[in-house]
Amino acid sequence: MFKPHVTVACVVHAQGKFLVVEETIRGKALWNQPAGHLEADETLLQAAKRELWEETGIRAEPQHFLRMHQWLAPDRTPFLRFLFAVELNEMCATEPHDSDIDCCHWVTADEILNASNLRSPLVAESIRCYQTGKRLPLETIAEFNWPFTGDA
Repeated sequence: MFKPHVTVACVVHAQGKFLVVEETIRGKALWNQPAGHLEADETLLQAAKRELWEETGIRAEPQHFLRMHQWLAPDRTPFLRFLFAVELNEMCATEPHDSDIDCCHWVTADEILNASNLRSPLVAESIRCYQTGKRLPLETIAEFNWPFTGDA
């Protein structure tokens, strides 16, 4: 049965820099946006805010929806990645609460686009999406709750 992994990610920008999280996977330090899986009973926006806080210690509201990427990883795992933009007035201190995150870095777009240690090609693609200037309102992703009665 086809079951894509649904994930969220935040492009966090402040003062010309972007926030990346660093995690060690199979002995290699890799960069990613603050990102993770959608959990049961949460909206995509709630997941984005939760992952941002867990991985960076920053509590902030995404202002825009950027794009949804459909990606097939090299191991053939399918992903649907929902990308949000978070604009901060200044680069703030970080404090990861997720034990998988080693540290966070504020870096330039060029540092990300030229890095050889990205977790996936979606990390650089997310920066390119941000750089286009195209923004969608958060309402683009509508939460829909249908009263479930248990009668099918």
